[in-house]
Amino acid sequence: MLSDRSNSQVKMSKSDVHGNYLTFFQRKLLEKNLDDKLPWQYRQRIEIMLLADEGKTQGQICKAIGCSPGTARHWILVAKSGQAHQWNNHPIGRPQEVNEQYLERLKELVTNSPKEFGYVFGRWTANWLSKHLATEFGTQLSDRHINRLLKQMGLSTKPKPPKAEEMSGQDINGKNIVIRDLNFDINQSKSLGMLSFNTFN
Repeated sequence: MLSDRSNSQVKMSKSDVHGNYLTFFQRKLLEKNLDDKLPWQYRQRIEIMLLADEGKTQGQICKAIGCSPGTARHWILVAKSGQAHQWNNHPIGRPQEVNEQYLERLKELVTNSPKEFGYVFGRWTANWLSKHLATEFGTQLSDRHINRLLKQMGLSTKPKPPKAEEMSGQDINGKNIVIRDLNFDINQSKSLGMLSFNTFN
């Protein structure tokens, strides 16, 4: 169990042991980065993957380093999927919160064309909104977080569908459509004593 999160008491095997999930180079990289100066959350990630590679179970890992089953499960899966080298790509902690200024700028951007801000495309995506706001505020949010914020404000990057009044009498290509009662046309033709048929040559 970790009494002081910065000083783990877990003993790691030497890298000459062939592991279950990690390549030789991944194991060397993780061992090289396993430093006492490393924040405890990153150290915990590395220890989980190294212990999993040695064949330890999720329960044994949780008991040895004092982590939650969810954390152990996640980093075991990262090791199994061959992504152990990305141990430091996931930021620590909760997603960053945004302030009113950020939300106002997001609203301003999404209600205007990207062309007004020097882009060549005509419609914003959550990805481009995130990138643009990252250049202004230094905080890049995920696409999902941007879409969540837009939804909370009643906005979207998707164009609004045309209203029913705008669509009446037009097909999807903007051409006029005439809808008549077919019985009326047939009855009118019968009263004239003839039916008209279109033939194709």
